[in-house]
Amino acid sequence: MKYTSFRPGQTWLDTNGKRIQAHGGSVIYVDGVYYRYGENKEYTTGQDDIWTWGVRCYVSTDLYNWEDKGLIIPPEPEDPDSPLCPTTQMLDRPHIIYNRSTGKYVCWMKVMNKNGTQTETVMTSDHILGPYKMVRKGLRPLGMDAGDFDLAVAPDGKAYYYFERVHCETICADLTSDYTDVTGYYSTHFPRVSPPDVREATAHFYRKGKHYLVTSGTTGYLPNPTEVAVADTWHGPYTVQGLIHTGDGTHTSFHSQISCIFKVEGKKDLYIACADRWLPELQHLEYNVYSELFRNAFDPERRSEDTVREMQAYLGDDSHRNTAISDYVWLPLRFEGERVFIDWKEEWRLEDY
Repeated sequence: MKYTSFRPGQTWLDTNGKRIQAHGGSVIYVDGVYYRYGENKEYTTGQDDIWTWGVRCYVSTDLYNWEDKGLIIPPEPEDPDSPLCPTTQMLDRPHIIYNRSTGKYVCWMKVMNKNGTQTETVMTSDHILGPYKMVRKGLRPLGMDAGDFDLAVAPDGKAYYYFERVHCETICADLTSDYTDVTGYYSTHFPRVSPPDVREATAHFYRKGKHYLVTSGTTGYLPNPTEVAVADTWHGPYTVQGLIHTGDGTHTSFHSQISCIFKVEGKKDLYIACADRWLPELQHLEYNVYSELFRNAFDPERRSEDTVREMQAYLGDDSHRNTAISDYVWLPLRFEGERVFIDWKEEWRLEDY
């Protein structure tokens, strides 16, 4: 099947007719080709202990049709101590940036460890498709547990790391010149008491002199309202503009969570928000119900053994979700001056922009 348009929320197949498995990742443009990479969830059916089976990459020249290039970072199932072990570790949200000075592609990955901590693993490669060499594991940037994140590179080559300080606030940290660690300089943004209000899944983009941070709330794999904030510099201060998805009466960001936003080459002002619809089978759950369960279970003034049990009974365990059937919601951004919105479209084409 050859695609000639985007159809958000519908099953998206690669050129071999298989589901695209590149979740929680990003898109990078190299020498006229788009590379789309992310978590390979093909074996994460909820019936086993497999969280993510490596990082898979696809290539395209038209953004509609994607050729599977395989696992650029394969799992290490035989080594339970490896951050790449799919049964003992929970690898999320790979993001890759290119370092012009070193000639290396640098991939950061969030790893949720079985002991409850969240750390980063960093790998480098001479080519976007690998092979990748592990240069850091168990990294706690700035001594913090690090959650969902994005990486961004300035025109002068300096790089930045936007991440969720777990269940607390958003951090913008400068990266070292080789992009494999943080320098120690950072700024803090959007402090919140607890989930679901803590901001995560940060996606950064730059447009007409302004920096934008698009963030979701924190409700596990269940979707929630997406917020956008704008600033004049990388470190802000950021001013929250408000919710980004127009007409979203479900407060679920069209049942999706954004993983990245990129500008389309050759288009004057077309930015695409790439989002995952992690749980297409659970779209009947209501945000106002599970958001209160999260608030009761995590807010120190509300939390008790009873509120935690109530949340667990209603939501179940994310490690037993069937994310092998997760879909994608790719939608264009719409701008009114500096303000940014996302409108729902059943179908849309690049040629319309």
